[in-house]
Amino acid sequence: MEIKFPIEFIVQGTPVSLQADRPAAKAAWKERVKAASSTSLPQPHFVSQDRIALTIYNLPALPMQGDLDNIVKLIVDALVRHIYVDDKQVERIVVQKFEPENGFPFSAPSETLAKALDGPKPSVYIRIISDPFEDLK
Repeated sequence: MEIKFPIEFIVQGTPVSLQADRPAAKAAWKERVKAASSTSLPQPHFVSQDRIALTIYNLPALPMQGDLDNIVKLIVDALVRHIYVDDKQVERIVVQKFEPENGFPFSAPSETLAKALDGPKPSVYIRIISDPFEDLK
């Protein structure tokens, strides 16, 4: 089956940094991202050849210890050959952290984003669309 965008899902847990010196932890995190995304996909499905944009919101339980940019690569790589053919298709990535003391009142969050905001922390909310300009129009 063909993937219908947007895809939204929540990954529970603290994201593993690309800089981490723990190959097993990196592999486990990528599998967790892939498994979480599977709940939003038809089974079986074809990977998309479309242009891709990702939104990644990190929702830590405590202030983040590492750099926000270091969590992106493992998430993008986890979705290769699962949602999209190659990470070269990714044309835009929006990534933001929402630490406990820096909440933001979203005016109209999707159902999945609302669950991530109100649910257990730490977690990561991920949204994938096939129109990299959708949010810019």
